[in-house]
Amino acid sequence: MKIVGSPAGRPSPFGAEEPGPAGAASGGGDRAFGTEELLAEVDAAERELTEAAAVRGPAGTGTAGAGPRTDRPGAGDGGATRDGGATGAGTAEAELERFEALIAADGKVEPRDWMPDGYRRALLRQIAQHAHSEIMGMQPETNWIGRAPTLMRKAILIAKVQDEAGHGLYLYSTAETLGVTREWLLDELHAGRQKYLSFINYPTLTWADVGALAWLTDGAAVVNQVSLCRTSYGPYARALVRVCREESFHHRQGFDILYALSRGTPAQREMLRDAVARWWYPALAMFGLPRDRSTRSDLSLAWRIKRAPNDELRQRFVDICVPQAEILGVELPDPELRWNPERGHYDFTPPDYDELMRVVAGDGPCNRQRMAHRRRAHEEGAWVREAAAAYAAKHPAEPYGEPPASPEAPEAAEAASPNVPEAVETARGAGIPMAAETAGAPQGDWPLWEVFVRARRGFAHAHAGSLHAADAATALRNARDLYTRRGEGVSVWVAPAGAVTASSPDERDAFFDPAADKTYRHPSFFDLPEGVKHL
Repeated sequence: MKIVGSPAGRPSPFGAEEPGPAGAASGGGDRAFGTEELLAEVDAAERELTEAAAVRGPAGTGTAGAGPRTDRPGAGDGGATRDGGATGAGTAEAELERFEALIAADGKVEPRDWMPDGYRRALLRQIAQHAHSEIMGMQPETNWIGRAPTLMRKAILIAKVQDEAGHGLYLYSTAETLGVTREWLLDELHAGRQKYLSFINYPTLTWADVGALAWLTDGAAVVNQVSLCRTSYGPYARALVRVCREESFHHRQGFDILYALSRGTPAQREMLRDAVARWWYPALAMFGLPRDRSTRSDLSLAWRIKRAPNDELRQRFVDICVPQAEILGVELPDPELRWNPERGHYDFTPPDYDELMRVVAGDGPCNRQRMAHRRRAHEEGAWVREAAAAYAAKHPAEPYGEPPASPEAPEAAEAASPNVPEAVETARGAGIPMAAETAGAPQGDWPLWEVFVRARRGFAHAHAGSLHAADAATALRNARDLYTRRGEGVSVWVAPAGAVTASSPDERDAFFDPAADKTYRHPSFFDLPEGVKHL
């Protein structure tokens, strides 16, 4: 592909020099994909999350010697209250000041923290759309599992679709930490009141579409989600660290499919060209409306739910894709695509935002087909949910660490489940029911659990995330499924969030100053005679 003004060694969108097509074609490598820099950002975000957990504690209690904070509205209800509903020692203004100070300091909001209604609604809208997109996004590729050209390609595609289902699990669990139920989220999706990404509503006509879909749309997802690894909501950030690492596999295997086609027959190369031409603009549209047309971006950026504007992420994606397209020998369908040395970026034609809004509203090529399939799968799977409910009824959950509380002792029952969502008033105005008021939702009374996983290498258990479960045994089973699906851990701990006690966030430095002047405390201070071993 010939790009007007494209230099042989263009500046990388990450700031370093990027090899030209010849070098990339001969050796490949992560830099041609931008994967090395993207995954480095994910690693850095994970380190920041680990450091934040070390400061505040995994449950975000923020105060030593206490269970759920009683001076914080929403501390025991999943973390959300009405802005004007401050109770206890703090006022609404004081809570809002603390919240804004936490955001300004680039801190993480945890499920038991107080948060404004608008923040909670914005989070729920974004996380729900993300979760819905993962499970809906299985459909375009599932159609090709039985028609993949080789057994290896079939196994890879099965693994990719399995990952998408797992990502949906991560994200629905994250949404549940905001006090809603999974049943309600799926009902909202099936009723069309919550949305998913528009590219899912386009058909995959050929095997090249499977590659183009993964290379372009998963590539766009990686660019977007890497920035979200630093989102201000802790459970979402932790889930995205895992999602991004798996999405990098999806992105790479899509490119590999297209690269194989680019070295194939003329018919295969034409199939490649046609697929890329059809998927380019749906991929660009994944980043959403430009800032001047978006009604929510500024607030999400101010709250650091989003960390970069849509246009900035779209530009970054284009800058990454152009050299990859050159390696594939395919022309991107944009006559205005050219290198701009003054900006240090590629100029390009934006997607048709009117078409984007039509597809989101339900008028895309496959909207009705995709949603009908989702509803049918949900209805046909009802017997599994009913069987699980019947089993749970025969095996009532036991409170963690204590015998079940009697009906005459409601205080004990509340103490056994310190995170029962109760702030119904928070969401009534927005039409969002809390878990406690959702009809037929047994997990409305389920406590929040914190999950700790010990890696294969190392002895420490690290905080991996949060989930709601009826009891410790169920929490442990769900934690295995959510956080060790790929065998990352050899041991899992679960603990009720209300039972976690953390030091004060004010104690950000080391508890004791290091004794730099006491060098004799290090064994290497002492010289040993020759021949002395094992000392």
